[in-house]
Amino acid sequence: MTSAEVIKKVRTLEIKSKRLTDHMFAGEYLTAFKGRGMKFKEVREYQAGDDPRFIDWNVSARMGQTFTKLFEEERELTVYLLVDVSASSLFGTFRETKRDLITQISAVLAFSAIANNDKASLISFSDKVEKYMQPKKGRDHVLHIVKELLTFKPRSASTRLLKALDFVNHVSKHKSIIFILSDFADTGYRDVLRVAARRHDIIGIQVYDRRDKQLPRMGILQVRDAETGQTVWLDTNDLVTRTRYNEQFLRIKQEAKLSFRDAGCDLLQIATGEDYVKALQEFFIRRA
Repeated sequence: MTSAEVIKKVRTLEIKSKRLTDHMFAGEYLTAFKGRGMKFKEVREYQAGDDPRFIDWNVSARMGQTFTKLFEEERELTVYLLVDVSASSLFGTFRETKRDLITQISAVLAFSAIANNDKASLISFSDKVEKYMQPKKGRDHVLHIVKELLTFKPRSASTRLLKALDFVNHVSKHKSIIFILSDFADTGYRDVLRVAARRHDIIGIQVYDRRDKQLPRMGILQVRDAETGQTVWLDTNDLVTRTRYNEQFLRIKQEAKLSFRDAGCDLLQIATGEDYVKALQEFFIRRA
């Protein structure tokens, strides 16, 4: 893409994302994610129904009447977007690629974060961490994230999710919201996901294409694996070949589902061309 095309795409995503944030996700996002804890606000006179555990006995003794402590939620959060930039994310046969869908969802999540005064961060990963943008607030920072999502070219084609999870565990010392956007065509990440989930609130968003699920009937084709570079000949009309292809897709989906359930994390599964806005809104409402 030329610079002018990139600027146009960034602006288009900003307009769409902000419209969704302002009119559809404003309240849902805020109530779906809790802050880091409670912080002391002030004391006031004790009233019927107040929790007696929060009575401030020192102030009460000085004032000669009962006072209680008030607390408020420490709202500010950091939202990490762990984005899969491996070669398989470039695949797509219905309206958009998986990378396109991931970019749109990431933009909405990033704008939702800053609209609620949270910080946003981007961690792009393949079989290693390719790009890290430190958590910050503000429109300019999110526009930079969107530009990176649109233009970044990874050095590696493979996927290794545990590398990204290890990295975010290292850089984030406090509880954070972590969105993992990937097709999850990977294995061996279950244990590190479980460890990360003890500290962070993790949400997986698994994107897939209808052709990930089922081969088209097109006779004998030479097929190249985008991540390994390996090429094989497939008879796409053969029932056994079609069945094995579908079983591989189902294994990937099931592995993700079981891994996130085992870790106590949420998982959304969204296909290219699907209404991701509806899926996100339903998720936010369910969480709230």
